[in-house]
Order: sequence, then structure tokens, then C-alpha cells
Amino acid sequence: MDIFFIIFVITGFASVISGFLLEGGHLSGLYAPSALLIIVGGTIGATGICFPKEDLSQIPKMIGVLLKDQKYDYLALMERMKGMCVQVRQSGLLSLENQIDQEPDSLMRKGMRLIVDGTSPTYTREALELSLQVIDERHKARAKIFEAAGGFSPTMGIIGTVLGLVHVLSDLEEPDTLGPKIAMAFIATLYGIGLANLLWLPLGNKLKEKNRVEILYKSMIIEGLLLIQEGVNTNYMEEKLSSFISDTQISGKGSVGRGRGRKRG
Repeated sequence: MDIFFIIFVITGFASVISGFLLEGGHLSGLYAPSALLIIVGGTIGATGICFPKEDLSQIPKMIGVLLKDQKYDYLALMERMKGMCVQVRQSGLLSLENQIDQEPDSLMRKGMRLIVDGTSPTYTREALELSLQVIDERHKARAKIFEAAGGFSPTMGIIGTVLGLVHVLSDLEEPDTLGPKIAMAFIATLYGIGLANLLWLPLGNKLKEKNRVEILYKSMIIEGLLLIQEGVNTNYMEEKLSSFISDTQISGKGSVGRGRGRKRG
């Protein structure tokens, strides 16, 4: 589980509530179930209208992705690619066939099948990059669900406030209660803006960032497979694939290339 994700979500909400309490407010003053129903229900309804059911049905899966601490080991991938490169140079492209079904990554499996089937490097690149583009577009489309919710939520908050004020102004027989009633009406605006900026929009941006990291990792897979298909030596492969590896990853696991003994294909 991505513990930092949980920590920052809690920190955001806790900071707002703590600031309110420090100003002398009371938690009971933030409790407005009718306003919460208007904002959450209205946001869900408006967002649901915008997207097909196929995308909406993936929301539980997206929550799982957000909570999962997915790690991509670029250095391990490069070493594996170098091993496959040596294997192909020694035993030919068909030697990869027995490894295809054991590969957990779908893009890697597809690329290995194309290589074993003897397709041209140009076709292999086009096919893999098209698959990567489809993955990218699909992930971005699902992230837009949360971004749309972040756009609708403040508007629903204003609607909730207007409805509350309509109710207050329709009954002016008790002037002493106008202040608390008006304050409660504005809680709806707080809910709408707060949920948009502390939950919906951050969730959308988090999904896009996870997608960016995954796309970068899969781009490295594509480049590695093409280099294997071309039959390059491992020195050249390492120099090219190291462009995908950040300095943080290199310093964390040892230097790449000259810092370690190189294998020659």
C-alpha cells in the first residue's frame, strides 16, 4: 500500500479542520448531512452522465491503483534486457519463444512474439508504440473522471449554499437564528471546494502521474526489445537504456555502465 498517499490525504483534511478549530470553531459546526448529500450525490450524478459505464465500472480498480505502491525497477529491467540480448546473439531470436508465456507484462509478451515471428523492426516498433498509445489514452480518460468530479464539486457546493439561503430567507420570523442558519448554508460551499481540492483533483493528478511512470517504463521495454531484435551488443544497449534511469535510481543501487563491470555480447 502507498502509505504516503494515505498520509497526505489525511494531512490535507486534518489541516483544514485543525485550522478551523484553532479559530475557535467546533466540529459540530462542520456537520451538515444535507449539504454533504447535495455535494456528493450531485457530483456523482453529474460525473456519471459524462462518462460511459465501461469507464465508470473501473473506478474500484482505479482506487486500487491509487492505494497500491507500484514500483518499477529500471535497473533490473535493463539487466534482464542485456541478458536476453546475449541469449539472442548466442542462440538466435527463436530462443525467446519458451520465455513468452512466463512474462507477466503484456507489452513485453506482445513484443517478444513479434520478434520470434520474424516481423521487421519497423513493424514491431509501430505495433508496440500503438499499444502503448492506447494504454496511455485509456489511463488518461479514466483519470478525467476524478478531474470532472473536481470541476462539478464546487458548483454543487454553490447550489447547496443557494438552497440553504432560500430556506433561511423564507423564514425570517426568528432573527436571532439567522446567523447560525446562514453559516450552515455556507458549509455546502466549503464541502464542494474542499472535496474538489483535497480529494477529486489530487486523485486525478495522482492517476496521471502513475500513468506517466508506467508509460516511461513500458517505453524502455519497447526500446530494449528493438535493440534485442537488431542484435546490438550489450554495451550499446546499456548506454541507450540508461537514458531512462534517473540519477536517484542509479545512486540508490549502484552506478550503471562504467561503475560496474560490463558484459560483452
